[in-house]
Amino acid sequence: MSELGSIDNPVKFKDQDYDALLQKCLKSASLFSDTVFAANQSSLGVPVDPDPKKAVKWLRPKEITSNAVFVEGTMGTTDICQGQLGNCWLLAALSCLTMHPTLFVRVVPSGQSLSESYAGIFRFRFWQYGEWVEVVVDDRLPVREGRLLFSYSRTTNEFWSALVEKAYAKLIGSYGSLKGGIISEGMEDFTGGIAYSLPVSSRPPRMFWRAMTAALARSSLLSCFIHAASVKEIGTVTSEGLIKGHAYAITDTDKVQRASEEVLLLRLRNPWGFVEYCGPWSDKCKDWDVIDNAQKARLELAKVEDGEFWIGIEDFCRLFNTVEMCSVNPDSMSGEASDDTATPSWTLSSHQGTWVPMCSAGGSRRYPRSFWKNPQFQMVLSEKDVDDYDYGEDEEGEEGDGEDDEVGVVVAPVSKTEKPRERKKKCTVLVELLQKYRRQKDQVNFLYIAFHIYKVPPELQEKPASLDQQFFSNNSAVARSGKYRSIRSVWRKVHLEPGSYVIVPSTYRPNQQGEFFLRVYTKTGNIQGFQDFPCTNNYSVMVMSKPVLPEDQFRVQKWFDEKAGSDDRVNAVQFMNLVNSGLDVHIYIFGEDTGGRGRLSRAQAEKLLTSLRNLQSIFFQFDEDSSGTMSPFELSLALNAAGVECDNVVVQLLWERFGAGEQYLPFNGFVSCVARLQVLFDLFESETSPEVKDKGINAWLLKLLAV
Repeated sequence: MSELGSIDNPVKFKDQDYDALLQKCLKSASLFSDTVFAANQSSLGVPVDPDPKKAVKWLRPKEITSNAVFVEGTMGTTDICQGQLGNCWLLAALSCLTMHPTLFVRVVPSGQSLSESYAGIFRFRFWQYGEWVEVVVDDRLPVREGRLLFSYSRTTNEFWSALVEKAYAKLIGSYGSLKGGIISEGMEDFTGGIAYSLPVSSRPPRMFWRAMTAALARSSLLSCFIHAASVKEIGTVTSEGLIKGHAYAITDTDKVQRASEEVLLLRLRNPWGFVEYCGPWSDKCKDWDVIDNAQKARLELAKVEDGEFWIGIEDFCRLFNTVEMCSVNPDSMSGEASDDTATPSWTLSSHQGTWVPMCSAGGSRRYPRSFWKNPQFQMVLSEKDVDDYDYGEDEEGEEGDGEDDEVGVVVAPVSKTEKPRERKKKCTVLVELLQKYRRQKDQVNFLYIAFHIYKVPPELQEKPASLDQQFFSNNSAVARSGKYRSIRSVWRKVHLEPGSYVIVPSTYRPNQQGEFFLRVYTKTGNIQGFQDFPCTNNYSVMVMSKPVLPEDQFRVQKWFDEKAGSDDRVNAVQFMNLVNSGLDVHIYIFGEDTGGRGRLSRAQAEKLLTSLRNLQSIFFQFDEDSSGTMSPFELSLALNAAGVECDNVVVQLLWERFGAGEQYLPFNGFVSCVARLQVLFDLFESETSPEVKDKGINAWLLKLLAV
């Protein structure tokens, strides 16, 4: 069986198994009613209309029209019309998808019908942060005054597009959560590809047309929009019949011959299903009068108000600002024509991550005391695949200034003065950072995100570990995604010299909770690996090896003379009285070799008392506000000073285990963290299982810290 999360073996959303549910309904001769995404106001996620006449009813297709079908003929762009929901971004992406049958059938599996084996249940598949997810829905659709409330088909008895929209609404949370968005979100979730923006002004018109033609030939999804100068401008119609701030699908390119002139055209579609461009080469324009019928037939010119129209490339470049492209593979992202139709070979590494306030949400470089606590991912590049003079600036990634933390950082710099013999070959890398689950019910709340790439010098490569505050204070990024942006994903394609690197994803401000997905593509021939920074333990050198202080030795001898039993040992309670504190040191004592009796000798008591005193000094050093407690940031620093280096995930789990949900950790909690880690490090060293050793110390700690 294919790997779970692949297109052939998708994850079942909410554990709903389509085949099992279908067979159950067929056996009982009943229609499926989805309790997970029920036919109620919560699933709508939009305000209730106070007019009783406009109350929403949930009806199945055959209750809406007697001749309802899943699809009428073939699926196409005109099957998708926008209803009373501001989700043109999603429907434009779906329109683009219909132009690529191989990609389309991934999202809308074939064989579904409103007649054969019909049980009121349908399934659709969407890409979500590295894996494909199958979403099951019933076919009850929201209807107001006899018409579908949201997406519908111009062919009024066809319902596939409305059901896709419902499935996506279920995946996100509600219909209301689909209001407002960037086309790239839908494009990526329909393909698993990488989406990005391309300014129309980036190329001359005819070159831009060739780029669009090549991208469509490589199954890239394309859409475009006109910038709105203000919120008030969104939705306004220009004199040419175009809508500002509105997503259009680019569905085809072609050309016609007018006398001796070759005219390059783009075909666009308005998801509304009406309101069309009325300039040159629009449906009813007289320009078509001089074009022979054979050419018009080839272009399938239809002079009807269906939202679809042709536009000349020069006018397109004059009127539109941005094209959104989604490439299924990184090679398609150049947008240039190529005779190579073979599937390119890339290596993909992907990682799920979390920004946890006070722990691994360090913010941007404007916050140097916490930036280094952001998650760090090591990347190793070896074989080169491109000469540095084979490329110009990094492709289509965001540079910009705006809300950024590093002014003047040059991304993947290319020396303009080096001689040809000094030029070096480099490795192609494409990095994308996506923030997860920011659409919730009726609101969208994207954080400002970015990533930075740093080169790790040889002296630090020999001992893999998270890079510290000093490193980031003394080193600049060799590449970055650009300015921090409040969108779902940011990306950058760069060319780097062979070596070891660290990718640091971050939010603009520290202590912002969020989850993210990081994926990195490298060219064939590169050995690109991500590896955990292994937790290390040098506690015995940093703390335990320090000599016993004379005053501690005197105190222990006196205490033992007075309190020790006949075996000249003390138990945990007696030792706690000795140090005159409420420290929970039971774990600490059992970390010693007490012969299985849980009692300490004089030498062990001296060593432990001195160790506690050393830990107390470390605690005071990093308790910077003298509060008698420490934050997770301070805990990580204090552990490092004690010779114990852990990654952010382990520190987070330590905090959950010993912080008891509190915001700050007292000294006895710090001691418990250290003690627990020492026991687990020792157990790992004594472990003989090859399977355990292969998984590494990090997996061992994460497994047992939660116990």
